[in-house]
Amino acid sequence: MTELYEYKVKRLHMRSMRRGIKEMDLILPSYASQRLATMDEDGLSLYDQMLSENDHDLYQWVTGQSVVPDEYSGLIADIQAHLADNPL
Repeated sequence: MTELYEYKVKRLHMRSMRRGIKEMDLILPSYASQRLATMDEDGLSLYDQMLSENDHDLYQWVTGQSVVPDEYSGLIADIQAHLADNPL
């Protein structure tokens, strides 16, 4: 059974709010609130996959402290652009 689009957006938004480190608790919910509802299924699936990554790795990718894996490069760039436009 496939997950309804609206439920997937809500689930991913909740997963964005409950992270392992405070920095990601601040960054991802803001991004999720503004971007998830406009993503297509492939974008949501990639975001879902990214949320399974280690929070310390995510933070280093978003802040440019380490190299972003190719599969997430576009998504991380979008998160960085969102963060630049919406500073914490």
